Amino acid sequence: METFGERLHAAVAERGPLCVGIDPHASLLARWGLSDDIAGLERFARTVVDALADRVAVLKPQSAFFERFGSRGVAILESTIRQSREAGALVLLDVKRGDIGSTMAAYASAYLDPASSLCADAITVSPYLGVGSLQPAFDLAAAHGGGVFVLALTSNPEGPAVQHAVTATGKTVAQTVIDEIAQVNAGAQPLGSLGLVVGATIGETGHDLSAVNGPLLAPGLGAQGATPSDLRAVFGESLRNVLPSYSREVLSAGPQGSDLRVAAERVLDDCRAALG
Repeated sequence: METFGERLHAAVAERGPLCVGIDPHASLLARWGLSDDIAGLERFARTVVDALADRVAVLKPQSAFFERFGSRGVAILESTIRQSREAGALVLLDVKRGDIGSTMAAYASAYLDPASSLCADAITVSPYLGVGSLQPAFDLAAAHGGGVFVLALTSNPEGPAVQHAVTATGKTVAQTVIDEIAQVNAGAQPLGSLGLVVGATIGETGHDLSAVNGPLLAPGLGAQGATPSDLRAVFGESLRNVLPSYSREVLSAGPQGSDLRVAAERVLDDCRAALG
């Protein structure tokens, strides 16, 4: 069984370092001339998958934009995950779950157990009940070759109040998260399966990412203000593990699949040039 780190490393080598979000929020559906309902959601998601799943390394559906339509929206999310993976893309499901005990285990089972119709290659999680509370997700990911991306340094303005707070050890909360993930990934080749989410808009972080040995998801590029040239300031010597993530910058080029492909190729070229 290949690990997620192995699969991601191979996908990036073959297709390039790019993650594209699938974020069907109401304003984007309207921009595409689609109705803000199940029909519009299904058309949007299928168009993105048909255009990009056979060429980008990672697709990242945002679960909330499907969940807002209830069970029918979740059914479309299931189809989106399945169709994306069948076309060769890895699926990072953006759910940002975080809980304790049996509840965290249930979340992990929903998204990381191959028996689930929502199973993805990897998920995002929140560590603010303690990194140890995420162990059920780490364990299930390891058992089935999945991945987990842990929020570390996010670009929202409220983030630093928590993430930069100093703990009793003298480290920030964010550095504590970083160090715990690095410890789990230690020795993994070619890449660990636990990643971090580090916003591309935050500039010099003052945090040490050098030992993470796992993928570093960099949202915030494009419409949120960051450019590929900003990645060096944020990630420094860890650029080789960065997975740039775009959503609106690519999605706003729709609804034509050919235009989505052109937009994805353009940002991928920019990222390749910046990452070296």
